[in-house]
Amino acid sequence: MERFKNILPVEDFNWESYEQGDSCSEENKENLVKTYDETLNTVKDKEVVIGTVTSMNKREVVVNIGFKSDGVVSMSEFRYNSDLKVGDEVEVYIESQEDKKGQLILSHKKARITRSWDRVHEAKDKDEIIKGFIKCRTKGGMIVDIFGIEAFLPGSQIDVKPIRDYDVFVNKTMEFKIVKINDEYKNVVVSHKALIEAELEQQKKDIISKLEKGQVLEGTVKNITSYGVFIDLGGVDGLIHITDLSWGRVSHPEEIVQLDQKINVVILDFDDEKRRIALGLKQLTPHPWDALDQNLKVGDHIKGKVVVMADYGAFIEIAPGVEGLIHVSEMSWTQHLRSAQDFMKVGEEIEAVILTLDRDERKMSLGIKQLKSDPWEDIESRFPVGSRHTAKVRNFTNFGVFVEIEEGVDGLIHISDLSWTKKIKHPSEFTQIGAAIDVQVLEIDKENRRLSLGHKQLEENPWDVFETIFMVNSIHEGTVIEVLDKGAVISLPYGVEGFATPKHLVKEDGSQAAVDERLLFKVIEFNKEAKRIILSHSRIHEDEQKNAKKEAASAANEKKIKRNKKEEDTPLITTPVERTTLGDIEELAALKEKLSGGE
Repeated sequence: MERFKNILPVEDFNWESYEQGDSCSEENKENLVKTYDETLNTVKDKEVVIGTVTSMNKREVVVNIGFKSDGVVSMSEFRYNSDLKVGDEVEVYIESQEDKKGQLILSHKKARITRSWDRVHEAKDKDEIIKGFIKCRTKGGMIVDIFGIEAFLPGSQIDVKPIRDYDVFVNKTMEFKIVKINDEYKNVVVSHKALIEAELEQQKKDIISKLEKGQVLEGTVKNITSYGVFIDLGGVDGLIHITDLSWGRVSHPEEIVQLDQKINVVILDFDDEKRRIALGLKQLTPHPWDALDQNLKVGDHIKGKVVVMADYGAFIEIAPGVEGLIHVSEMSWTQHLRSAQDFMKVGEEIEAVILTLDRDERKMSLGIKQLKSDPWEDIESRFPVGSRHTAKVRNFTNFGVFVEIEEGVDGLIHISDLSWTKKIKHPSEFTQIGAAIDVQVLEIDKENRRLSLGHKQLEENPWDVFETIFMVNSIHEGTVIEVLDKGAVISLPYGVEGFATPKHLVKEDGSQAAVDERLLFKVIEFNKEAKRIILSHSRIHEDEQKNAKKEAASAANEKKIKRNKKEEDTPLITTPVERTTLGDIEELAALKEKLSGGE
């Protein structure tokens, strides 16, 4: 009413006319309208003005801007300001001075949007604490209304501790700080966490300054991860690594603790610079090895549960926190490399024998093959030399075949003991891995746990018979099956093979014998021990030529003897002197040549 204090009362006011409904004269009306207009603010559409809240309810807020009528603004436009009350000044945007009903139309939201970016920059520059209304959830955080602008509140910036339920913040008004503005994309990022970090930082310094290793504190489980548990110690966080939760094996920390659970922890270590605190839970209880039965010793049988599997072995839990390792080599008497998964699996209850026990180092090695007798203890009686067995081919080498007669009992068949007759270059030509093969024990090496075995010994040695067939100088038909630099391999009857060097492969016409050619061969060497037969084809026609020369020389010599005898029987007196003729010279020359060839 202060705006009307200078207005004087109408001196000639006609009360009778007023009583009849005509309160003043035309002149007075004009003066009254003029005076009324002068008392009102001059406003224009589409501008922002300051108004005063005169009344409000759940739906509407009535705002006086000094105009002839008050404006009404929806209460929803003031959601961000839960402390709004009568008498507060607010910014409003004049949409229309008068609608069809004569009502002044105002908008607080549009006024805020008009000036919001200026306010946002101002708040950011001044590091001002502002209020905002959380409208809804979005991916990675929340949408917040500040000054009519939709800003983004990342989930990590809501609080200093992880938020498990974002929905509880929807439709709430909270205080924020603006941390980032992108004018190009009209993006604003706000943080509530920033408001409390400064205070928490000081709290952390106070707490860390009082920390001591070995100190036991109470904390609250703040977050659980696959690698450990974060504990709130009252403003500062510490981590219990998964290995420090329990003396036993822990697959996931959720097996030990739950969110918001209050637990006692011991400080293991901390870093003043990085402000990391390492905590322990299992250290509050005695180590299980200290409670292990003192009478337990090497050789005892124990039962346990398989807790971890690896290719090299299995860890067996004897008691919570007490484990022993069964190496894969202690799972079976066999010497063949196998994976531990072939013998057992996680969760299986097994019995084992203690092989080593070190209480100081808290280590124990176990074995399960020791539950069975060592197959090599009585090897001489079960697999004596000369005994025959069926084995399984396990592996090949260039020099032989490794076989297994039974689990833990291996042997070697040398390549020379596979066949009496075949020339085997590699064992894969004779058998295959996994196949069964009959063997005979030739020799026992108990110290190295190895048997010397043979396969060909199961049959009689055919070389005893071959010795009577392929005698030196005997001739046999053979086929050239392979030609090498040093000679050729010849296939002979009865499945036996011989060998001929290149000079013994020359045919009568001077050409060389070729693969798959069938010829006659003479045995020029037979070695029963080495199982070697040396052959020659060229020797056959060479010998024929030599024999022909010998026969010719023998005939000439016999003729000469007869002639000399005739001469001796003729008297010298009566025998005329004969001259040597040209024919005699030619005959002697021929005889000499034959004799030379025979030599």
